[in-house]
Amino acid sequence: CARVHEGQGHILQRFPEKDWEDNPFPQGIELFCQPNGWQLVPERERPSFFVSVLTDINSERHYCACFTFWEGLDNPQLQKAEASEVDEDEVPGLVQPAQVFAPKSLVLVSRLDHTEVFRNCLGLIYTVHVDSLSVPLETVIGNLLTCVIPVAGGSQRTITLGAGDRQVIQTPINDSLPVSGSSVAHLFRQLGIVNVLYLFCAALTEHKILFLSSSYQRLTDACRALLAIMFPLKYSFTYVPILPGKLLEVLSTPTPFIIGVNSFFRSETQELLDVIIADLDGGTVTIPECVHISLLPDPLLQQTQTALSMVLDPELEIADHAFPPSSTQPSTLKIQDKEIRAVFLWLFGQLFHGYRWCLHIIRIHPEPVIRFHKAAFLGQRALTEDDFLMKVLDGMAFAGFISERGPPYRPTDLFDDLIANQVERIRQEECSPHKVMNHIKELAEQLFKNENPYPVVAMHKVQRPAESPGHNDPKNLAIFPPLDDVTVQLFIDHAAAKLKTAPPMVKAELNGMVPSGPPLGEHGHVLANSARRLEVVRNCITYIFDNKMLEAKKLMPAVLRALKGRAARVCLTQELNQHVLQNRAVLDDQQFDYIVRMMNCTLQDCSHMDEHGIAAILLPLVTAFCRKLGAGITQFAYSCVQEHMVWTNMQFWEAMFYSDVQNHIRALYLEADGGEQSIELLGALELASEQSRLWPTLSKEQQSERVQKEESTVFSQAIHYANRMSYLLLPLDTSKNRLLNRSGIGDVESVSNSYVTNSIAGSMAESYDTESGFEDAESSDVANSVVRFINRFVDKVCNESGVTNEHLKALHTMIPDIVQMHIETLDAVHRESKRLPPIQKPKLLRPILLAGEELVMDGMRVHLISDGREEATGALGGPALLPAEGAIFLTTYRLIFKGTPNDPLVGEQVVTRSFPIASLTKEKRISVSLSMDQFIQEGLQLRSCTFQLLKIAFDEEVASDLAEVFRKHMHKLRYPQHVQGTFAFTVGQSGKTLVEHKTKDKNQSIKTLSKNLVKSAKRTIGRQYVTRKKYSPPTWENRSSLQSELDEDEISVSEELDQGSLTLSSTIRSSDRQTMSNVVERACCRDYQRLGLGTLSNSLTRSKNEPFRISTVNRMYTVCRSYPGLLIVPQSIPDSTIQRISRCYRQNRFPVVCWRNSRTKAVLLRSAGLHAKGVVGFFKSPNAPSPSQADSTSLEQEKYMQAIISSMPSYCEPSGRNTLGGFTSTHMNSSDKLRQPKIGALMKQVMGGKEDVPGTFSRGGKWGSIRGSGRLSAYNPEVGNRLSSKESPQPNGGPSEALFLRQQRAYLYIIGDKTQLKGGKQDSFQQWEVVPIEVCDVRQVKNSFKKLIKACVPSSATSEPSMTFHRCLEESEWMCLLHRVLQVSVLVVELLDTGSSVMVSLEDGWDVTTQVVSLVQLLSDPYYRTFDGFRLLVEKEWLSFGHRFSHRGAQTLASQSSGFTPVFLQFLDCVHQIHLQFPMEFEFSQYYLKFLAYHYVSNRFRTFLLDSDYERIELGVLYEEKGERKNPQVCKSVWDYIDRLNKKTPIFFNYMFSPEDEEVLRPYSFISNLKVWDFYTEETLSEGPSYDWELVQRGRQERLAEEVPDKPDTTTPKSQRHIVWPCYDSRSRVVPDAITKLLQDLQSLEAELGLPPEKWKDTWDKIKANQRAEPSFNSSLLMSSNLSHQRRSQGVYLPESGVGSSINLAMDRETSTTSTPVAGRPSTSTLYSQFQSTESENRSFEGILFKKGALLKPWKPRWFVLDKTKHQLRYYETRQDKECKGVIELAEVESVIPGTPTMGAPKNIEEKAFFDLKTTKRVYNFCAQDSPNAQLWMDSIQSCLSDA
Repeated sequence: CARVHEGQGHILQRFPEKDWEDNPFPQGIELFCQPNGWQLVPERERPSFFVSVLTDINSERHYCACFTFWEGLDNPQLQKAEASEVDEDEVPGLVQPAQVFAPKSLVLVSRLDHTEVFRNCLGLIYTVHVDSLSVPLETVIGNLLTCVIPVAGGSQRTITLGAGDRQVIQTPINDSLPVSGSSVAHLFRQLGIVNVLYLFCAALTEHKILFLSSSYQRLTDACRALLAIMFPLKYSFTYVPILPGKLLEVLSTPTPFIIGVNSFFRSETQELLDVIIADLDGGTVTIPECVHISLLPDPLLQQTQTALSMVLDPELEIADHAFPPSSTQPSTLKIQDKEIRAVFLWLFGQLFHGYRWCLHIIRIHPEPVIRFHKAAFLGQRALTEDDFLMKVLDGMAFAGFISERGPPYRPTDLFDDLIANQVERIRQEECSPHKVMNHIKELAEQLFKNENPYPVVAMHKVQRPAESPGHNDPKNLAIFPPLDDVTVQLFIDHAAAKLKTAPPMVKAELNGMVPSGPPLGEHGHVLANSARRLEVVRNCITYIFDNKMLEAKKLMPAVLRALKGRAARVCLTQELNQHVLQNRAVLDDQQFDYIVRMMNCTLQDCSHMDEHGIAAILLPLVTAFCRKLGAGITQFAYSCVQEHMVWTNMQFWEAMFYSDVQNHIRALYLEADGGEQSIELLGALELASEQSRLWPTLSKEQQSERVQKEESTVFSQAIHYANRMSYLLLPLDTSKNRLLNRSGIGDVESVSNSYVTNSIAGSMAESYDTESGFEDAESSDVANSVVRFINRFVDKVCNESGVTNEHLKALHTMIPDIVQMHIETLDAVHRESKRLPPIQKPKLLRPILLAGEELVMDGMRVHLISDGREEATGALGGPALLPAEGAIFLTTYRLIFKGTPNDPLVGEQVVTRSFPIASLTKEKRISVSLSMDQFIQEGLQLRSCTFQLLKIAFDEEVASDLAEVFRKHMHKLRYPQHVQGTFAFTVGQSGKTLVEHKTKDKNQSIKTLSKNLVKSAKRTIGRQYVTRKKYSPPTWENRSSLQSELDEDEISVSEELDQGSLTLSSTIRSSDRQTMSNVVERACCRDYQRLGLGTLSNSLTRSKNEPFRISTVNRMYTVCRSYPGLLIVPQSIPDSTIQRISRCYRQNRFPVVCWRNSRTKAVLLRSAGLHAKGVVGFFKSPNAPSPSQADSTSLEQEKYMQAIISSMPSYCEPSGRNTLGGFTSTHMNSSDKLRQPKIGALMKQVMGGKEDVPGTFSRGGKWGSIRGSGRLSAYNPEVGNRLSSKESPQPNGGPSEALFLRQQRAYLYIIGDKTQLKGGKQDSFQQWEVVPIEVCDVRQVKNSFKKLIKACVPSSATSEPSMTFHRCLEESEWMCLLHRVLQVSVLVVELLDTGSSVMVSLEDGWDVTTQVVSLVQLLSDPYYRTFDGFRLLVEKEWLSFGHRFSHRGAQTLASQSSGFTPVFLQFLDCVHQIHLQFPMEFEFSQYYLKFLAYHYVSNRFRTFLLDSDYERIELGVLYEEKGERKNPQVCKSVWDYIDRLNKKTPIFFNYMFSPEDEEVLRPYSFISNLKVWDFYTEETLSEGPSYDWELVQRGRQERLAEEVPDKPDTTTPKSQRHIVWPCYDSRSRVVPDAITKLLQDLQSLEAELGLPPEKWKDTWDKIKANQRAEPSFNSSLLMSSNLSHQRRSQGVYLPESGVGSSINLAMDRETSTTSTPVAGRPSTSTLYSQFQSTESENRSFEGILFKKGALLKPWKPRWFVLDKTKHQLRYYETRQDKECKGVIELAEVESVIPGTPTMGAPKNIEEKAFFDLKTTKRVYNFCAQDSPNAQLWMDSIQSCLSDA
């Protein structure tokens, strides 16, 4: 009994006073009596009863039944008399009641769990006390303490406590089955089926479970129920059904638990992150996000749920029946409880059936030692992939299950019977729920019988307290008296004496042999037509051993394919077994190779667990097959099959060891029993059971003899295994350690990495050089790690199988010797095997890495398969570069394939394909059949948004799980957790992430060379290079390969600021960058000042008459997260209004000014679309009653619009308002009037009018030349006029155009989304107007891009005519999307140019809006077409205004689901289209655009990471100081990188840049005018993408270094010819354009003279300046001079076409997919039409000549034209023909000489009429009509040559 003090209970009396000897008294019991804490209460409460469960140190459970009642105390606050007894915290100031009540508890502690009996006994004691019955309490308690109840056995006892009461207690028949009453049924009622199943799976997979309820007894019941359904597994972690409040910190323990807590403490449980909380009162189960519960495997889960619902809700099935049966009530709770438990018992029968077949018995005497072979169990049940079963088998509960149920000789129970006898029944019935139900009912019956073995007898008689009227009157209730312990003790002693004299109660335990049940059958593993495959395997092996090698070779591919199947692998092992005689089989070299190859193939598909036991069967074979290498030297097969993970998996070795030990021990006893035949068939477990039965009958000597025999059997096996393990773990070349790299052996992730490629003959990896000096140190390392591994193994198995300590010590001393001996034999074998010619596999080439880029996975041998692109496969002529064999490397930045083509004709070429890992868009597994050996291999198809596709097939030496690890690493790198995990952030910081063996770096020499070069260069910059060798600086395009810059000091790019912005520049450059003053986002502010949109000077000096101001309202990014900190808004609008307006727009992106037309002063604004509710309010429709709130904002919005309109000078002037005419004439020159109606036409197109008018405006600005074959060149501006006027009969675009009803132009056009603007009424008095357009949705862009990629980089060649490139391109609708964006942009440009302001207000304001706004600025303002301007444009509109680069590029795990959406790429493509139409307007080249397109997805730079300036500031990326960079190689900003590179090489520069002032561009946007960007289709297989400049440069240097011959070969002149392959070579490098070539030559000459090299830009500027100075110089001449060369870069020299017809190629550029950086300028034909020069002007001399065709072609007459201006000889089919057939560049002509007639020459023409023209590439044979004519031609050509 316990007594109270507030806050702390204490024990008043306990009986017996001393502990029972077998049962210590549990500590801390007082906490559990009042789990919510001890407190006094003002009113008496009713007596309560519950049972707590305490677990003692021996994990025995004690049931504490606690009966609590309340006794009155006089309030100690009023009278301090009882202070001695009560010490409590005083609470002053409360009105205290005169009497308070204190709890007092009667507690009964027992090892047995009979809740009802406890309730009755304690209730009786209380009744005796309250009702003052005549029985002394001491007697009742004495009787209670002396009842003897058996634990089990199904007996029935009647007990009485001597107060006229009697109770019947039934004990369960079998103690091992849990007793559950009706608690399981209650639990399912409270929580429901699914929730309980979650809890069940969570408990089995060791999660933490917490029950909440306001009833203590329910907590205990729920916990008991959960344990009951887990039977036959026992819960072995913390189990506290009722946890006192004082001990709540137990909940934060790291181990699993099942705990119950009163709902009173609910709030304290809220912050537990990893605990599953089941609320019994509310019926919910809450699973935290971080917890993943593995559920039962399907179909079991489904079947279990069905069965449970049939038990709990039988009406569900017939709920829809028309004639339901009269009643289908569920069973009573007690029965239902057992039925539910039967379902779970049935479930475990399904899960564990056959487990006894996977037990290894490794000792029988003195007691059985059993181990479970998990891998075999999972393999045979085909559940290796199943998460749930894996976790259960690894769990503590299952370990307990095996140790308890493993022994073969013990009592059996219901579960054993189920496993042994009913598996077949379960299997047959599992599909018919009703049969399952019958089975479950039978099981339930047995469970019920176990708990209630006797029919219930109504003999209970227990008194309850009388409910007397004065019951609650405190005066009536005496205090519970202290009891006389002597009396109680007498009772106990008396009973104890009686027990001693009574005869002992012995219940014989019936031990018996445990039946194993049916063996594990193979389910559904038999492969179709496997018999045929097995036949192939058998035949092949027979051929090999009969030495029919050719036959074997033919079958080999089929065999390797068959070995993917399990049956074939087993067959192989059986066949090989037959060829082993006395543990040996000596083979010759070829046989050995084949056998080893088959073994490797077999092992490669085994997982590291070896669940099918294939590796286990091969283990004895690899030590049997061998070949003789030399005198006394034999090489065994094991030295060639070591590369499989299974050998380093400790669990595999243990399972193997145990199964061998089991066989030997079985043999030991079979021999002992001698001749009885029947025993031969006994399994090990049966035999062990028999031996256990006999054990007690043996004499001591016999017993110890058996123990000793077993022990020595185990010991000898341990020695044997130490040998075997050293065979498979010591590599043939012991200087390569395989174990060292495997950080944790047996841990899949880390194991997978040490892939030394192994030429199968066993000469391990010749490609890595060993440094002889270290061999001894190294090999001892190998030895140590192998010894450590074997020691760990030996320790574990010997301890488990009871090997004596002396033997264990002996083993430990033996192991190093075994290993050492083996190393010595291996060294000899290795030496000899090196002499064998290895099987040739190409050496793996190492890729060149960027500074800071690190390998994550070293090269895995793969084959690069050709995809749908035909160039590389040789389909279009030329050699087949693909398929190629090489290796795939995964680095922190890229995926790289590097290898050599399989085609022997091009075997010496290197093929490289790579893409940044961040650009991976799709990865899928494929299976590939390689043509060489029809061997199906697993492969991957990896697609990247840099328009690259890698189709790789893993070589057979790559294990499948390694490929899996490769995929995992790839995903981890592709989707890092946070943007800080991307390469741009991690570059150069991470430690070694490489999960590989260390290999010597091949590139070291070059690295060190370049480092030293740079050092010396830095020292000597500015003076001559005084070195012994003449210094030859690298060519300018190679200079960056030196990685760090020679001109470091100039790298900080000086930003050229306008005069006006000097004030600003000082703030930007001030050291205090971090303050808010530098939200002066350098880009935005510089631009605002350039445009005169407001300065950041002091607010006092800001002139009030400026219409706009820079507002800092968003400086803390509070108004709009995704906008920059500084915004341009109308001067008259206060910041407070802005905050209110912003709420009407999506994402708060309210309209801000981003550009102003310097001529018309019209402004361009951008914003997001309006929120739906804002739309209608925006067009104030007078009838609609709107709440005042919305009204006021819409008024403010109008005010805002008005403020913008009033900023325009055209608005302020009086004449501007009334008529259109006035408006026009004031602000535009009259020629512009003509253009007015056109805008209407354009608007119609944009808004999708009925007829799409092909025309655009007639003048004012430069129109893109219409390129191509002259299809449209006849087009003249008038057509456009006519076309649009048929729609608009009135000159100013009048009534026919619905939207232009008013006579005047609006001041502000709002480009909005059609779908959004429904319901807005157009108000004819407003000065703004809405242009609704269809906007392309982000999803459309995403889908279109997917199709575009598939069109440009198809994954497989198709023969379907419907799937041609152009058809796929059309279906992708990419061009339509470009067309739409360009069309809207041109419209906006036009509106701005005519003086109206425009606000682009589409979607969320960060995708299409950004595209349109940036294109408009690019078209309208020449500044943005320079390097600085374009950078500024992108920084301002895309970065600062929050285009969501990370989200749209799916750069992190979070955005993975949203997928890749190339909004920015679309913009760059539009710029590329404009660039093609206006090649002279851009300072940057096409290559610059491609460079950005590549790097905006590559994550190499930080520029395009994150979604807004706000995020960049948060990460501290926005203001990174240049000076802070630790290593100069790592450029964080793509702009800095471009600046540096631009200083070194003109690669980004457009030589044709000669802009006209203030030029507004208006490109054609029709699809016929758009070209496919060659960025999508080109590829350079020789060096990979050229956008990582350093890599390409270093690669080129290395190649040059290799090409330089050792001795200069003086005898034969080396041919200068070089074959250029379209998809292999970089044509810009092989055939550079003239200017580039001249700059290169200039530089090499400077180097020869030893002058410091001049920067290319300075040279170029000088030349341009000189040319401007010469008055006669004509710009078109300059153009034509570089044109001819540039056109040359386009020619592909194909031998059969006679003359390289470069013009044709130039004109149909789509067909050639390989235009490269410099060559990617518009084709020359465009430029000519740009100058409008007619052909006739340039025809210096013309006439008919016969020309001899290429080899074996006839002579043909052609019309030849000699053109001095273009410096070329062109020829046509006839004189009238416009289409030129070919061109001979005079620049390439070396000489003109008289010729001789050759075969097939025209008849009867004199010999003198023949002459030859010799060019650098070939000789042309010509023939004129007669000799004078021939002379004339020769002279003309000669004069042209001399002129040049």
